[in-house]
Amino acid sequence: MKEFVITADSTVDLPKEWLEEHHIPVLRLSYTIDGQSYPDMEGLSKKEFFDRIRAGAMPTTSQVTPSQAREFFESIVKDGKDIIHIGFSSGLSGSVGSEQLAAQELMEDYPDCRITVIDSLCACLGEALLLYYVLKQKQEGKAYDEIVTWAEENKLHVCHNVTVDDLHHLHRGGRISKATAVLGSMVKIKPIIHVDDNGKLVVIGKERGRKKSLHKIVDMMADQIKGWDNEIAMVTHGDCEEDAQYVADLIRKQYGIQTVLINVIGTVIGSHTGPGVVATFCMGNKR
Repeated sequence: MKEFVITADSTVDLPKEWLEEHHIPVLRLSYTIDGQSYPDMEGLSKKEFFDRIRAGAMPTTSQVTPSQAREFFESIVKDGKDIIHIGFSSGLSGSVGSEQLAAQELMEDYPDCRITVIDSLCACLGEALLLYYVLKQKQEGKAYDEIVTWAEENKLHVCHNVTVDDLHHLHRGGRISKATAVLGSMVKIKPIIHVDDNGKLVVIGKERGRKKSLHKIVDMMADQIKGWDNEIAMVTHGDCEEDAQYVADLIRKQYGIQTVLINVIGTVIGSHTGPGVVATFCMGNKR
């Protein structure tokens, strides 16, 4: 059986050490802040990045181009390996389209290779959770086609529950109106957001006050996880680790999930959420 490699977009937002330990090649999107561009996961530290946003910087992001994707995949194909790639949601970025185009071109140029680009319809540690279980299947000896089928059948079972501290970042990204952002900030409204079946961020509720919003994104998991054996849950945050730890402790207490991975949100996705975002990720029945 031909060897294959699992790869992912940088928006998987896992620690570099974790990705290196699990031998995951990463295709990087990029961000620009204060006129300087960097590859995702490089350049500024997360603390520097969010401090600049707090000081008024407005970062922008760039998706993967077909040529970048081709170069990334070709280096692996030339080594004689097939690829299963976990891509950032098409509902949030055009990167996966570039990757699919590059994969198709490479398979025409290298007829013996296989490259499957999975549109995860997930973001951030949602992508990471899908990656986690795909890797587990590979470690268990599952075949290429079995893993691809499992990922396609289960990607919409990855649940994202999100709250943000500042509505103005969502307005800048076109998620809510300016009036909603101004009014919500005045009365301390914290939106509750999820990623829908089209892989898009959707505001689905609101809570008055930070603490209530943190409890809400944990409470939402109760119906989602029924019937699912979540051996791990994940929590991301925008430079607010104390809040993330609080949420992780709630998950352990309420659901008995002892393994909770916590990581700072990446620079690309963090460009659109701003500091103060907190999100939970689990496998569940319905988003």
